[in-house]
Amino acid sequence: MEIPLCVDDSCRLLAINLFGYVINPFTKHSYFDWESFKKDTYIAERIMDDIVDLELEKINKIIDKINSDPEDEIIKLYEKNIWERIKEKAILGRRTGLGITAEGDMLAGLGFTYGTDEATNFSIQVHKQLKLSAYRSSVDMAKERGAFPIYDYKKELNNPFIKRIQNEDPQLYEDMLKYGRRNIALLTIAPTGTVSLMTQTTSGIENCFLPVYMRRRKVNSQEKNVRIDFTDDEGTAWTEYPVFHHKFKMWLEVNDYDIDTISSMNKEQLDEIIKKSPYFKATSKDVNWIKKVEMQGKIQLEVDHSISVTINVPEETTEDIVANIYETGWKFGCKGITIYREGSRTGVLVGNKNENKDQKLFEENNAPKRPKRLRAEIYKFQNNLEKWVAIVGLLNDRPYEIFTGEISNGLVNFPLTSSKEYYVVKNIIEDSNGEKKKRYDIEYIDNEGNKQTYIGINRAFNPEYWNYAKLISSMLRHYLPLVKVYELISSLSFKEDHINTWRNGVARVIKRYIKDGEKSKGSCPNCGGEDFEFKEGCLMCSSCGYSRCN
Repeated sequence: MEIPLCVDDSCRLLAINLFGYVINPFTKHSYFDWESFKKDTYIAERIMDDIVDLELEKINKIIDKINSDPEDEIIKLYEKNIWERIKEKAILGRRTGLGITAEGDMLAGLGFTYGTDEATNFSIQVHKQLKLSAYRSSVDMAKERGAFPIYDYKKELNNPFIKRIQNEDPQLYEDMLKYGRRNIALLTIAPTGTVSLMTQTTSGIENCFLPVYMRRRKVNSQEKNVRIDFTDDEGTAWTEYPVFHHKFKMWLEVNDYDIDTISSMNKEQLDEIIKKSPYFKATSKDVNWIKKVEMQGKIQLEVDHSISVTINVPEETTEDIVANIYETGWKFGCKGITIYREGSRTGVLVGNKNENKDQKLFEENNAPKRPKRLRAEIYKFQNNLEKWVAIVGLLNDRPYEIFTGEISNGLVNFPLTSSKEYYVVKNIIEDSNGEKKKRYDIEYIDNEGNKQTYIGINRAFNPEYWNYAKLISSMLRHYLPLVKVYELISSLSFKEDHINTWRNGVARVIKRYIKDGEKSKGSCPNCGGEDFEFKEGCLMCSSCGYSRCN
């Protein structure tokens, strides 16, 4: 977590592209443009403060909309109180999250090798300048616009971060005591995954994952002059070609390598080229994890919030080593560390080393038994003019079952915003003929703290939706990957528009639970690539950054 927030506060992020300040990158005459960086950082913090005002403007519009809604005041009270609290916290602290991206490419462009002492020392100077320029901007804004309302210099007299500013820039510290500052905290380093796709750089303070990797493209084996590098078990022909990290490709061009010639090389030949570049021994698998943790800890001294960093370790890494990494991070003063052990999560950073292992064609699994009470999450969504609701029962924080329907179908009086926690309770009842049937009830706590029960949600839904939901629930509880459930729902086609509306809403709900990095099938309309993955709830092409949410 790059910004550890207090209750009801907001995460506001802005990243500066460090590679943009490298003049003559990948040459003997490269240098860092300190003056432009200092000036742009000062401006960027003012933009961040303006973003706080824009957020407050939008919050006021949301509150006005809630006030004008026709629902009863008791129904609107919970939602209104949330936004009032968020608004108050934004006003009191005016928190910002100014950070950077492209640290790895910046170091490579200047001729440094990521993970070495020389590279880390240079990065420290960059982040120290970022800190001083941003804090100078915030203090100047306090003089012009006023300090954040709860500023009290006495509470920061022994703050080690503020004391470092005092030692490095005494005048800035004196002005801060006199005028205060505009923002309670200013700096963070986020993962910037989507941002790095747009800037075509490494993300955050991370190094380059791989300067070049091989991809496969399906080809027609009947065509003439088609190179076939691989044929799968189904007889499909593929050709392999290298994909270059954008700034590594720039290094190739600066050093007069012919891209077409490089693209036709095999892996061994490419490795020899990489050895001549600043990316050699600087990738995620190369950098010693202790050096990376040490770098994060030293930069953390210049960042008032936190830093998002991932330590990549091989699949055979033991628990003792993982524990050692976390302990080392604590010793170096890191506020948080993420460890990715290769193979620990399906569909993320998957290599091809296991391609030749025997695979089972089919594997059965038994669904875990449903407890009587399941924690649930409730979503409202709207398609055209229809208001819908989805109730998702969770087992171990994973969707186990789903109920969906139009709110008007018996759920119009259900207080969907009155409780933070819902439970779906399964009961066995007897009808008038003595026949046993299942009934699902919802339990929740109302605004007065009383336990309430909405009896028989199955009677509130159209039987057609109920039957489709039962089918989807079966896939969920038998642990079909959520990406596959999403793809299946999205591919359904119905003659009636209202069923298609139901399908779209359910797909959106399921997509909420798909974790970043999960792969999905499809062809990119922008570049033709077939490497789609989920990022921040959207399907994105890993090759060009195209998003299906746009």
